[in-house]
Amino acid sequence: MIQPSTEVSTELLLNMYEKSSDAIFFFDADNRIIAMNQAAGNITEPPVASDTGSGEIDEFCFTCRGYTSDDEQMSCLNCYLSNSSKDFSSFQVYLETKSRGIIPYSASFQQIDLEAGVRVLMLRDLTNQLQTQESLNRNTMMKSIIKAQEDERKRISRELHDSVAQEILSSLVDLRILKYLNVQDDALQKIQQTEASLTRLLDQIRNLSVELRPASLDDLGLEAAFRSHFKWVEKNYGVIVHFTAELNGGRFNSEIETVVYRVCQESMLNAMKYADVDEIAVRLFESEHALEMVVIDQGNGFNVNARDPKGTGLGLYGMKERAELVNGELTITSEIDKGTTVHLVIPTRPA
Repeated sequence: MIQPSTEVSTELLLNMYEKSSDAIFFFDADNRIIAMNQAAGNITEPPVASDTGSGEIDEFCFTCRGYTSDDEQMSCLNCYLSNSSKDFSSFQVYLETKSRGIIPYSASFQQIDLEAGVRVLMLRDLTNQLQTQESLNRNTMMKSIIKAQEDERKRISRELHDSVAQEILSSLVDLRILKYLNVQDDALQKIQQTEASLTRLLDQIRNLSVELRPASLDDLGLEAAFRSHFKWVEKNYGVIVHFTAELNGGRFNSEIETVVYRVCQESMLNAMKYADVDEIAVRLFESEHALEMVVIDQGNGFNVNARDPKGTGLGLYGMKERAELVNGELTITSEIDKGTTVHLVIPTRPA
């Protein structure tokens, strides 16, 4: 261990005190501020700073808004300035700053001169750390919500396919058998009408099941799920989808595949609702360390900077939210009467 000389130690300590980004306050036994560095001066209100050493009791209380205790987020009970029996070597405190409002700080309050009663309070701004933690918590919660939604979609989809659809199909078989029995013409006509109604209902249930969560997405992957979805789009909406896949049968984790499928689904829905097109191009490919998807239409287009795009605007927001949850980047470019391009890039391996 290197032991610096007394002069060097003093100089280093003074430099740390003056240049540190951490705020440092020194208090006497009566809770008066007897010294503070520049970072501390940037925190306190001018009256407190100008009254330094003036002899007023508890002058720091003008700035403090409480510390985080076991019971409250911001508490003054058993204050660190007055409670010498409790360990305040590490805690969180809130201070009213000059220009930034109330800011959370990581604090350390310790006695450095027992005889004189001198204590030091060192503060480090926690704003960035708490914002990072809040963003992480928000993303974690959003992932959990989306996963719960997808799991519920999957459950309902399979229930519709395996239970409701099978019951209707069984009823259809019974009706078709009745047609070959000796029944009156009126009854036969009614049977045929009921058969047609059940057939339409069965198709609707199957479509709903696929829209909720296509089984092919989990069983066979993105390419198979896309081809199935595009056939359904062409059949029901008359929109031709030019699909190009360059995955060579590759699979990705369920979260990534779900995001790509939902973004494509929403992009195509927007194009069919607002772009007034009869053709859409979709390209799905893997580039270096990333899975990419491009959806292009040559339709009406829109102003991407408009404050009130057509529809609720929640579709675009939801697409971006989903992309961010897998560290993806979603780019939407569009011009009036020149069409729209949606480009999704999701990293698949570390660079």
